[in-house]
Amino acid sequence: MQKIPIELKGSNFTLLVLYLNSNNLDLINKLLYKKIQECPKFFKNAPIIVNVSNLKNEINWRKIQEIIISHGFYIVGISGCKDSYFKKIIIESGLPILSEGKKSSKNKDFSSFSNDYILKKRKNDQRTRIKKIKKTHIINTPVRSGQKVYAKNSDLVIINNVSAGAELVADGNIHVYGSVRGRVLAGANGDITSKIFCTTLFAELVSVSGRYWLSDQIPSHFVGKSAQIYLKNKFLTINSLC
Repeated sequence: MQKIPIELKGSNFTLLVLYLNSNNLDLINKLLYKKIQECPKFFKNAPIIVNVSNLKNEINWRKIQEIIISHGFYIVGISGCKDSYFKKIIIESGLPILSEGKKSSKNKDFSSFSNDYILKKRKNDQRTRIKKIKKTHIINTPVRSGQKVYAKNSDLVIINNVSAGAELVADGNIHVYGSVRGRVLAGANGDITSKIFCTTLFAELVSVSGRYWLSDQIPSHFVGKSAQIYLKNKFLTINSLC
């Protein structure tokens, strides 16, 4: 059967959210530079959503936009905008206004740069947001750079290597029996009991229920070793599997 020329479908993409809590242009420029220096490859040409819900008083949006773009980010939309005049300025700058659902108060625990994919999936009531885990999703082939694997409502098991630039996402636990160099995000639906298990850890990013470490934040003595990563008292914790 011949496919129709175009289709519009819903999908899931991993995006960072930049929360602006100050109008100070110099401060924004300085902190963005500092953040990028922490992990240049991770943030290079990264698409982001800019949340402006905490900006008040006079806002020089044009200048803020220029600063963000100058650091190599691609702005795909603006969230948290409530002022009608500000919305008009943003739309005139060529960017869409994105609507958001209600946020859990636990979002305040996140870093300024948050994984938007996880934030959208978090629920206000923990008793109803964690879905029943289904049969484990198992992959025996290598996960190449640019590939994304999502295990919805289940654990994810990779019995092979995961290349840099690849992404693993699961609502439950993630097990990697091989070398992992990409991004690993467990507990994507907000399950704080989820864990990450791997035999050879070189990940670009690890995340459990929204709390994350970039590669340079992972304790150096665990790099290249077997490890389990989980939340303890709302903080990421890492231990050896041996």
